[in-house]
Amino acid sequence: MANAAPIFAFDVRYVIDLILFVFALVVQGVALVHAITQRSDAFPAIGTLPKGGWIAILAVTLLLTLLTQTTLSIFGLIGIAAALIYLLDVRVGLRELGDGRGTW
Repeated sequence: MANAAPIFAFDVRYVIDLILFVFALVVQGVALVHAITQRSDAFPAIGTLPKGGWIAILAVTLLLTLLTQTTLSIFGLIGIAAALIYLLDVRVGLRELGDGRGTW
């Protein structure tokens, strides 16, 4: 009975790490797909990095997150931060530039 607690703790940590990893992949994937599908001339219009810069940042961080297979490494944290900055700042700016629905 004394050895059951550490095994359970490792199982719980594995499940939490897996949930965070899937969440990071979904957030980074959504940000990358959104960046790819936007018009190139919209990015300079809102005063941010060009489209190619965002695609490069998001693709590299997604690849590094996949290779390290953890969100608690420095690459995973940078990837989540880059994706959230894109989704919460750049995507909103692109939406406001259009008609409010994200299209031009």
